[in-house]
Amino acid sequence: MIMIEVKNLVKVFGAKKGLLGHDAITAVAGVSFSVPEGGSLSLIGESGSGKTTIGRILAGLESPTSGEIIIQGTHVTKLLPAERHKFLRRVQLIQQDPYQALNPARTIEQALEDPLKVMAREQGKDERWILSRMHDVLLRTGIEPGVVLNKYPHMLSGGQRQRIVIARALTVDPKVLIADEAVSMIDVSLRLGVLKLLKELREQFGIALIFITHDVASARYVGQEGKLFVIYKGTIIESGPTDDVITQPYHPYTQALLSAVPVLKGLEDPGPDRFIPLRGDDREIIADTSCLYQPRCPFAQAQCSETRPVSQGLEHTYACHFPVIRRVVATARGERI
Repeated sequence: MIMIEVKNLVKVFGAKKGLLGHDAITAVAGVSFSVPEGGSLSLIGESGSGKTTIGRILAGLESPTSGEIIIQGTHVTKLLPAERHKFLRRVQLIQQDPYQALNPARTIEQALEDPLKVMAREQGKDERWILSRMHDVLLRTGIEPGVVLNKYPHMLSGGQRQRIVIARALTVDPKVLIADEAVSMIDVSLRLGVLKLLKELREQFGIALIFITHDVASARYVGQEGKLFVIYKGTIIESGPTDDVITQPYHPYTQALLSAVPVLKGLEDPGPDRFIPLRGDDREIIADTSCLYQPRCPFAQAQCSETRPVSQGLEHTYACHFPVIRRVVATARGERI
């Protein structure tokens, strides 16, 4: 069953008037994908590529300029605001910064209690149900309720705070979790535990996961048997099964991202095409008919500046005029891919 489907999603921001007048910024340019029940989809790309905007739109924090969002077969973009809100509650965002996601003036019990009170009113539940549900979501995220409920956020570690943020998202019984750089702000030693938790929520409770990250290794871990989408300037330039995209990337931009992953000297063998350089930056103005990546691509040819490539391939797709598989990821000594 398809849990959430996105069709031709577009988001255009109108910049404030300045020296250059009114400029429109296209953050998302016709993105389409679907996530099955209990499935996973990872979005990777540079800062400013549109990943977070996609997540905020799906969580109802931004409105799309155009396109469709379908949750469990219902076109939520066509619903009235009150009805849309009930459907979007099924999609919960796990913020990047657990330090800012929790109100420092409120205890953990108060932070979890607010969404549960709303559900209790809707379902005719009492205080005992709220307390029971609160304990359940905390235990599900590996937190002992008695240890944290009466504490304030500053009294907890970064890992505990991130688990509390995940627990708060679980209070409303979501069908989809959007994790936006969910481990980037916590200590490296604690990241694996949070990633393991996200993976277990998928496998044990059938919650679909959309994982937004810069970290290829994290995407590979939580996205096993899922799909990986590479975003550049608001467009999908490569997508497919997670391991296929990582081990056999076609697009030079994907290859450049993967080649930036450090190699552990003495423990890993670099890929034969280890380093794919990036030229310039992504602020250069591109003609509507050119490949978006053309100014930065080390393999660009004349055709790249004349026509925009269309996506090709079946399960593993890529938008490039001259696709070549280059193995850039490192492997453990003696391992072959």
